[in-house]
Amino acid sequence: MDLRNSYQPEGRILVALSGGADSVALLCMLHEQGADLQALHCNFHLRGEESDRDEYFVTLLCQRLNITLHIKHFETRAYAAQQHVSLEMAARELRYAWFEEMRQQLGADDIAVAHHREDQAETLLLNLIRGTGLRGLAGMQERNGHIVRPLLHTSKADILQYLDSRGQDYVTDSTNLERNALRNRIRLDVVPLLQQLNPQAVQHIAEAAQHVAEALPYFQRGVDISTALSRTTLHERLHGLGFTPSQEQQMWQSQRSGATFESPTHRATFQAGHLVVEAKTTGEPLPCLTTHRFKVPDPLAWVTRESMPHDTCVVDARLVSHELTIRHPRPGDRFRPFGMKGRTRLLADFLAERGLSVFERQRQWLVCQGDNIVWVVGHRIDDHYRISSATQEILQLSINNKKINERTYET
Repeated sequence: MDLRNSYQPEGRILVALSGGADSVALLCMLHEQGADLQALHCNFHLRGEESDRDEYFVTLLCQRLNITLHIKHFETRAYAAQQHVSLEMAARELRYAWFEEMRQQLGADDIAVAHHREDQAETLLLNLIRGTGLRGLAGMQERNGHIVRPLLHTSKADILQYLDSRGQDYVTDSTNLERNALRNRIRLDVVPLLQQLNPQAVQHIAEAAQHVAEALPYFQRGVDISTALSRTTLHERLHGLGFTPSQEQQMWQSQRSGATFESPTHRATFQAGHLVVEAKTTGEPLPCLTTHRFKVPDPLAWVTRESMPHDTCVVDARLVSHELTIRHPRPGDRFRPFGMKGRTRLLADFLAERGLSVFERQRQWLVCQGDNIVWVVGHRIDDHYRISSATQEILQLSINNKKINERTYET
């Protein structure tokens, strides 16, 4: 994966730079994009010489990249005792308070932190263990105020591959290997077990958090729920219908193109902003067409007086001189809808204006004489075959879904 395509920075960006693989990759990625960067490094003095080693490493890295670096030293243990919080919570509070202070001081737009997909999965599991509501199930957000997470959907493996491809080194925090913190135990013990059960467990957990995050606006007051669920609605609507995550992604990205997608059992498309899904059929019965000729004293008055059912129409019998066939629409089909004078219309446009989905249009039955459409079943006859004052004999056409073996009917 090319991380340069993951985030498009605007304005001045402050990068939280610890010296670890994730933050180094984030800094290098934004630097390659030509972003207006400055880096922030926190020395919490919790790991002795290792903390000083990290500070020295990021100093050399920023010097090499010609990036301004700001360093802050904290008395973390004293703050934790004073506030009666854990060292982990103390470091978090100190870090983000300073980040915001520097953002305002330097006139920066965003503060970029290097949380990635594995971090997201760990956060969701951590919240589940501690107990949480929907917001906790949503995990971390790509943007939270001025905090942005450009790598949130990027895997750790991709980050390491990115650094390796550029020959870029980094430092490792030894405390990440200690099991005294709950998050570390999740990372070192729980996640590997889940990956044994399913190698894609981390990806699926992170995707679940994203679905919950997209559903959250539904529960906020004053939000238009017609647009609130977005991607989540698509995922839930397609659940259990055999579509792959890749197809869901392509469908979401191409929803305005009218492209269709098929699973083993269903097919789906977007039409006018709405998702249309239908089950595939193994074989569609060919409808049965019946015809009946009769004379009336005044055909035009009779047609005006009579009410035709949905599956029946009447035409001028003398204008139907050849056998009638039944078929589905073909590309480029045209006809002149009853009541319309002059030029013909594309059948596809006519059906779309009547609200038929692309799948319904494909299934539409036509009664034709040669290449000419006589009747768009259930909708309109062609104006050429209408009953007029010159009509002497009426031909009534009726159609039903009884399966037959032939497509051709004699009149």
